[in-house]
Amino acid sequence: MLQPINVSMESLNLITLAPMLIAIAGGLIILVLDLINDKLHRSMYVMLTLLVLFVDFGAVLGLNVNERGFFDVMLIDGISIIAQLLIIIGSMIFTPLALTSKRFHEYSYPEFFAMFLFMVAGFQFMVTSDNLILIFVGIETASLALYTLIALHNRSNSYEAAVKYFTMGALAAAFYAMGSAALYALTGSVELYKIAEVMASRLGETSIMITIFGASMLLLVAFAFKLSLFPFHTWAPDVYEGASAPLAGYMSIVPKIAAIVVTIRIFGMYIDLGVEWVRVILLAVAVITMTFANIMALVQDDVKRMLAYSSISHAGFVVAALALSTTEGTTGIFLYYALFMFTNLGAFSMLWISRHKNRRFDKRYDHPYEKFAGFIKIMPVGAVIMAIFMLSLAGVPPFSLFWGKIYIMQAAVNSGYVWLAVVMGLNAAIAAYYYLKLIVYMFLMDPVKDVDTVYYNLSKPLMAVIGMATVVTIAAVFYVQPLVSYLYYMISASGY
Repeated sequence: MLQPINVSMESLNLITLAPMLIAIAGGLIILVLDLINDKLHRSMYVMLTLLVLFVDFGAVLGLNVNERGFFDVMLIDGISIIAQLLIIIGSMIFTPLALTSKRFHEYSYPEFFAMFLFMVAGFQFMVTSDNLILIFVGIETASLALYTLIALHNRSNSYEAAVKYFTMGALAAAFYAMGSAALYALTGSVELYKIAEVMASRLGETSIMITIFGASMLLLVAFAFKLSLFPFHTWAPDVYEGASAPLAGYMSIVPKIAAIVVTIRIFGMYIDLGVEWVRVILLAVAVITMTFANIMALVQDDVKRMLAYSSISHAGFVVAALALSTTEGTTGIFLYYALFMFTNLGAFSMLWISRHKNRRFDKRYDHPYEKFAGFIKIMPVGAVIMAIFMLSLAGVPPFSLFWGKIYIMQAAVNSGYVWLAVVMGLNAAIAAYYYLKLIVYMFLMDPVKDVDTVYYNLSKPLMAVIGMATVVTIAAVFYVQPLVSYLYYMISASGY
């Protein structure tokens, strides 16, 4: 006879679920409000979304480090708290852009904001669990919402981008499911800490090593898709091109933060167990990704596609730090994304400054370099701000991303990988060329004729977001050390 299972509320520790439940509840409230009154102005939904994100942020700050909850599938460690904070901050920066222009009809749909909050909840589930099933649920929740947000841009290349992203995402999900099934077959568990215990006791068996290799390759392919690593990066430029410029900037940061956390948990486990060939493969993928993406960015004719390849290169930079599997390297990852978030979202948002209904400068691209020719004469402040973002992305001191790059290179040297730091430095030099190319167009070339036919989006919300990103990019030098200290403390407290 089966005995009843007694579950107390204290053992569930439901506070660990609070941040995700807040985001989900916010999305449901928006849908219910739309059912009650479908004539509410979109500014109502923007303010409500921001309110939910602020409450969500506060709930994350209230969590205790190194706790488990909800039948031990929720894991609240330093990495999960940092990642959630970055995800919410990135989302709060993006949300006000919905007030910037009436030309983008997707922001008039309340469903846009509901799906956005569901997507945020999915990302939070990804980073707050070491259970392979719950991670999968988080991945699919966030991905399905993001596919729809891209398609809502309602242009032919937006539909194409959404379908491509959906196809690649489905393929990545299949690889993840197969890799997770292999680990379950090997260890009888879907909890990463239990999987690590079983693997540690059986590493000497040949058949086990073969299974470990197969599972790790399947999972690596899955997250190579999510992080747009070579050779699974080809979807990224087309998807970024089809999405609206701010959403493309958001996609280059927040989904990758969630994916990199899961990658740290899974492949950090392999490296900690002494499976060194996993580290070698990660380093090889990282070096090839950053080098190939930089070379491709050199030959792009469109600024948006250049920034897309640039984001791929930055992902390679971060994966190199992941392969180090040290507290310093992991700290470098979150420092990098904390600084990259403002700069890259600011750069993509700058593409929204000038917009034209028809592709007057180029038959294919919305943002060719010629569009920015002589920008210093048309919009001097805009040209200077865009130049600051480009210099920061190039790693020019004292702008923000220089400190992220130098910290990761320092972590590589301290781990004995001097050659990796040299490769990173060479790639930073290559990247400087295509970032400076845009600066040359803006400052040294004459404007294209009939520029007065271009629509300039100078709305206050857009200016506020770009201004905040600019201030952080310039002033980060004064706050890097306290940020590094906080990140290092949280990560080391969790044993990473």
